[in-house]
Amino acid sequence: MGKKPLFCLFLLLAVLAGAGATSSSTAELDYSKLSGIIIPGFASTQLRAWSILDCPYSPLDFNPLDLVWLDTTKLLSAVNCWLKCMVLDPFNQTDHPECKSRPDSGLSGITELDPGPLSSVWKEWIKWCIEFGIEANAIIAVPYDWRLSPSMLEERDLYFHKLKIPSKNLPDGVQLGLEKHLLSRWLPGIWTQTTTYGRLTFETAYKLRGGPSLVFAHSLGNHVFRYFLEWLKLEIAPKHYNQWLDQHIHAYFAVGAPLLGAIETIEATLSGFTFGLPISEGTARLMFNSFGSALWMMPFSKYCRTDNKYWKHLSGGMHAGKPTYKCDEQEFQSNTSGWPTKLINIEIPSNREIPDSNLSSMECGLPTQLSFSAREISDGTFFKAIEDYDPDSKRLLHLLENSYLGDPVLNPLTPWDRPPIKNVFCIYGSDSKTKVGYYFAPSGKPYPDNWIITDIMYEFEGSLMSRSGNLVEGKTGPISGDETVPYLSLSLCKNWLGPKVNITRAPQSEHDGSDVQIKLNVEHHHEEDIVPKMTRLPRVKYITYYEDSASLPGKRTAIWELDKANHRNIVRSPVLMRELWLEMWHDIHPDAKLEFVTKAKRGPLRDEDCYWDYGKARCAWSEYCEYRYVFGDVHLGQSCRLRYTTAEQNTFGCRLTNDKEGEIPSFV
Repeated sequence: MGKKPLFCLFLLLAVLAGAGATSSSTAELDYSKLSGIIIPGFASTQLRAWSILDCPYSPLDFNPLDLVWLDTTKLLSAVNCWLKCMVLDPFNQTDHPECKSRPDSGLSGITELDPGPLSSVWKEWIKWCIEFGIEANAIIAVPYDWRLSPSMLEERDLYFHKLKIPSKNLPDGVQLGLEKHLLSRWLPGIWTQTTTYGRLTFETAYKLRGGPSLVFAHSLGNHVFRYFLEWLKLEIAPKHYNQWLDQHIHAYFAVGAPLLGAIETIEATLSGFTFGLPISEGTARLMFNSFGSALWMMPFSKYCRTDNKYWKHLSGGMHAGKPTYKCDEQEFQSNTSGWPTKLINIEIPSNREIPDSNLSSMECGLPTQLSFSAREISDGTFFKAIEDYDPDSKRLLHLLENSYLGDPVLNPLTPWDRPPIKNVFCIYGSDSKTKVGYYFAPSGKPYPDNWIITDIMYEFEGSLMSRSGNLVEGKTGPISGDETVPYLSLSLCKNWLGPKVNITRAPQSEHDGSDVQIKLNVEHHHEEDIVPKMTRLPRVKYITYYEDSASLPGKRTAIWELDKANHRNIVRSPVLMRELWLEMWHDIHPDAKLEFVTKAKRGPLRDEDCYWDYGKARCAWSEYCEYRYVFGDVHLGQSCRLRYTTAEQNTFGCRLTNDKEGEIPSFV
């Protein structure tokens, strides 16, 4: 190992491979037995062609395994062919008759959508893992077809079965046959390399590594994981459900989870969201509304739930009664479903019957402006109101009623409860200008360009504003969201905290602890937001930690708010990666006394964290960094690198001796 101490490297290897036991645990976990499972977000998995499509007037055709999402070259040269490989039938979610696509497998399917820095997704995350020595078989990606509704993911691809294959209980011959069956369902007509996709499961990961997994989910991936947990209840006897979770999942990191949906889904549904691609908004709308997942991230009320009544045993089951949709009294005490304002304001002709709740705005002979709350979007009221004016409404209503409101496993358009997992970390960006509502009007153009956005409402710095400058009625939270998902939706996980919460606010950058603020045992009321009364220095980005390890015996819950962290880029944030590593590092340390890692000090962990201090004419953090020129360096900061290790310090700035408080090594 050269100059790197084995013990400190042992600590580093444990982090993403899995979390160790907390200080209150009676038995320590072996880092070598743990796995990390990544569930990507919407449009964050490569899709590859599984058919032959001849594209007229273009030299580029689609052949099996050609990249579809995202091949910008073929998109630019043959957009109509590309769309055939992307769209689905909006009623039954089947492929286009001339082309079909399927998700790529493994880590390569989620690292980069299209080779190049602009489409990098999980590449930096994997780079951290490799840099810190994580073994390849300790990281498992579970890509999925993000175009499908949750029920269709299981029906077409057996996705949730593939997450849980009962491999450790089956003879080798039976297991091989099951894997072959699953792969044949995923890619009809071929059977090769069963060790690649058929083994991407919690139970095979447990069999391979011998320990539980650490789950990382981003954006829509959190909804996928939630549905899996509910689906699992139908596959496991109730008395064994929590036992299975404890055995197979040690910690769950919910990153950028739209727990109450996302506003931009409305824009994509009515006017089109291009994702930065060189296509028109109308084309983007046609594509998006053909997806079964189009409604999966629709905003919904925090006060309405579905009571699913079913009975099922391991070999089959039967459904008893339709799911019932019920709302609390709070839903009808205001007209916003708990959101900052009405989410959709739309002008339609007034020559038809409209919901009674909107009659007050009707004027004879003039267009009528209707307003809709989150509940009225998620229960179909909105789509019924515009059914005569928009051909997509009938298709979306069919999808909503059959794949969401009537789903016997779970209505995804209902609020989350805390998952029954030992360690839950909810992580999201905050304090950025974020959309919270739209004004739409007829454009006078034919479908799919029949609606235009006339105004957009935003939340920012504790207030509501509009693009046009008009006054916005409503009530916003203390801070705003992450540019994509509003704060209300991201912060719903604060309901998972108990009555007493420890709050810490620290700078995101490396710091010596002088600007760290701590409040212990802060009172927190259920269903209410919790906001610390802490100061902020100008131009400083902070992380605010909300931590609870007392309300649920044997379980920990933590919320991390990262100032100015963008929703789409948060998985590439080096600050987030640093905090994840240090939290997990603390967990497996044998002398840890605190339930969570201390935030008292943060120093450099990698060469990239060292920089040149022009005021002192030397490398900053001289205790850990030194000037060491390497051929090819083009500036002073690039030549600042972590010091070579001694017997007590390795190249990551990690010391083997404990700090003065005794809870973690002095790695910072």
